[in-house]
Amino acid sequence: MAPTVAVVGGGISGLAACFHLSRAPRQHKVLLLEASGRLGGWLQSTRTADGTVFEHGPRGIRPAGAVGADTLHMVSELGLEGDVLPVPGDHPASRNRFLYTGGALHKLPSGLRGLLRPVPPFSRALLWSGARDLLAPAGTEPDESVHAFARRRFGREVADIAVDSLCRGVFAGDCRALSVRSCFPALFQAERRRRSVLLGLALGSGKERGAESGLSRRARAERWSQWSLRGGMQSLAEALAAFVRPRGVELRCHAPLRRLRRHADGRWQLTLDDGTVTADHVVSAIPAAALAEVLPAEAEPLARELRRIPAVSVAVVNLQYQGVTLPVTGFGHLVPSSEDSSLLGIVYDSVAFPQHNGAGAASVRLTVMLGGAWFEQSFGDPASVSPSLLLQRAQAAVQQQLGLDTAPTHSIVKVHQACIPQYTLGHWQRTGKRGLGSGGPRARGGTHSPCPSRRAHRPRPGEAAAAPQPRRGLLRRRLCQRLHRQRQSSRGAAAGAAVLSSSGPSPSPTELWLSRTKCFL
Repeated sequence: MAPTVAVVGGGISGLAACFHLSRAPRQHKVLLLEASGRLGGWLQSTRTADGTVFEHGPRGIRPAGAVGADTLHMVSELGLEGDVLPVPGDHPASRNRFLYTGGALHKLPSGLRGLLRPVPPFSRALLWSGARDLLAPAGTEPDESVHAFARRRFGREVADIAVDSLCRGVFAGDCRALSVRSCFPALFQAERRRRSVLLGLALGSGKERGAESGLSRRARAERWSQWSLRGGMQSLAEALAAFVRPRGVELRCHAPLRRLRRHADGRWQLTLDDGTVTADHVVSAIPAAALAEVLPAEAEPLARELRRIPAVSVAVVNLQYQGVTLPVTGFGHLVPSSEDSSLLGIVYDSVAFPQHNGAGAASVRLTVMLGGAWFEQSFGDPASVSPSLLLQRAQAAVQQQLGLDTAPTHSIVKVHQACIPQYTLGHWQRTGKRGLGSGGPRARGGTHSPCPSRRAHRPRPGEAAAAPQPRRGLLRRRLCQRLHRQRQSSRGAAAGAAVLSSSGPSPSPTELWLSRTKCFL
């Protein structure tokens, strides 16, 4: 009899798990349980009668790296290749990104001018920050905050302005609390391998690129900075659901999981509102805090660790304007916390994806991101905040920072509660990652990570890694070969999911591995 796999959570991670399980050589009976009935999670869109698309979550997905390559492969398998809307490297949304600081918009430096001359908002040429990184010694701590890492490698100004804004745009989080080892593992590993972040990134990890689809090869050749779909990113979730249904995956929406219990025979019992389900394996694709509440009593040590993974709320305000012109053309702008902690940034949707403008082709569509780690102090409880307050704040930001004085013709306010997990200091220990670039430990009884381990130079926890000294000839050759190459790792089975298996003896709760949830920003 084919084993039963219960996938808990119908976001993009849960749907991706079902996609891969339905295509696996070994037959499985797959059951997907989704509490809210919103398949795709944060990948939600609103399509108006005139064809305009408003995204309430990520504007698209970056194609570089394992997540983007795997998603592009899924897009090809789902028959959506013709619906892809790429943003190539020569597009204004790829070339122009801005920071709002000191009451003005500043284009992020690029090219030789940005390296050799001071470009606002930076008081010194970025060449000095690069030289600082090349000369600074390698760090010795097993982990440190993103801000401390950037300040040590590149200086206070880069950390306070650029890195602070980047963490707010990617994680909606505070770089002074986030872990560089967990949030930016490539930077952390580059320093440990080569003593210099820039040198480590230039030389790469020495791994060969994994298998690629034709679409991912095209994305690399055209240097896509991001991509979306013609009907919005919700189309991906809808296509995944349509793909797995006829392949034997049972989708049970509005079926919240209340309790997990392990039988004596090793199988799992899942208690739902309307009954129980028994499964050989459980794939958890729900937030860490939600998983902690349903674990059995004997797994309390694991539950405590899961509760220590915080998550922040983000308000997404979509605005549409007619008869106006943006003062700049680009992807959008970020706002450092020192300028305005309540406002994370503004995305210029109509620049990157004018195809989503619908019949109002001349319209300007903006997405204002509010809150994050500063939500409560700025707006109060995310569950009870007034949408009118958020709309007023978003309109004021657009008026002040982009000079759009007219009222928007269309607006949508969405509050995503606890939507982005925060990988704070020590997160790598909480998730059982015991070395540089390694996957979670393989526990007794078959508990395992769905993603392949990535082997690299691995110091012991709490111990500094000795930076290897490359030979000059090898250094030159690798620099020439890899300077402009995008790094991609092989595809994993189901990004962002933890797997509980029934084979073998019961694992210790502290040995269960919970992978980091991937979020597409």
